[in-house]
Amino acid sequence: MWRERLETLFDAHHERLYRLARRLSRDPEEARDLVQDAFLRAARRPASIPMPASEAEAWLVRVVINLCRDRQRRILVRRRKTPQPQSSAGGPDPETAAVARTTVQAALARLSPRRRAVVVLHELEDQPVRRVAETLGLAQVTVRWHLSAAKKELARLLEPVGL
Repeated sequence: MWRERLETLFDAHHERLYRLARRLSRDPEEARDLVQDAFLRAARRPASIPMPASEAEAWLVRVVINLCRDRQRRILVRRRKTPQPQSSAGGPDPETAAVARTTVQAALARLSPRRRAVVVLHELEDQPVRRVAETLGLAQVTVRWHLSAAKKELARLLEPVGL
């Protein structure tokens, strides 16, 4: 029953939700992902979808908006955590940013696979230590130890570059 209802909702609202997501995200692929994520959320918790069709549509709209806000927050957090090289004009210098990105990626590649996974999950994907520990099957104290050691190692690797 809920599967048919979800199919009906998708057929009735996916185009409108895509247009909304497209305006919110300004990227067609991200907009498709937002709509897909909204329907995945609905499929995971079909009981949370209101019964009247008009309320179901409003619920889906709120889900798309909330997913978009969550993605924008994650992007802002990543930007704050990542130092942005500045050109003399005050704006980011694309060439310097590309060199910095490549240098950091090369330094990350020199870490052990476990340490690299811990850093990527925690620092780049904003996962809390508890979640990283669960994902990798490690104790939280071990994750914190790997983070500390990785930061020291990355500082050592990046020191000659001046990043």
